[in-house]
Amino acid sequence: MSDTLDTLENITYEELQEGDSATYVKTLTEDELVLFAAVSGDVNPVHLDSEFAADSAFKERIAHGMWSGAIISAALATVMPGPGTIYLEQSLSFKRPVKLDDTLTVNLKVLSKERKNRVTLACDVRNQNDQQVVTGEAKVIAPTQKMSLSKPRLPRITIEHS
Repeated sequence: MSDTLDTLENITYEELQEGDSATYVKTLTEDELVLFAAVSGDVNPVHLDSEFAADSAFKERIAHGMWSGAIISAALATVMPGPGTIYLEQSLSFKRPVKLDDTLTVNLKVLSKERKNRVTLACDVRNQNDQQVVTGEAKVIAPTQKMSLSKPRLPRITIEHS
């Protein structure tokens, strides 16, 4: 899904089939990393302090692991199944660090459809070099009502650096 699309449309439980797949792409910017720290409260210096991070195993600042989890959530909520999806469960295995300016592609694949509109999806997240950064599975309740709606406009947020 592109950030420029103005409409969100879901895929209902009935429409989903095992093997269906979808992707979502997002790039980690400096502002998003700082905002994620502010919103989550995770101010680990490996994310925010270049000097501290230079002495870490990664030798540079890295993204919060849950930022990758958050973009999986965005993919489920906006692409497949899309609006109306209820997130129930997520397993995550972090394979390599995500760094500033990395562009991640979330690849979703329907593994199974179960009772009560539940769906299990494989989640594979790769960086711009096609290196796997996260893998896991999500369990959701897929929507049963078809919907198409305008993408909400979010407020512009500015960050004041001190």
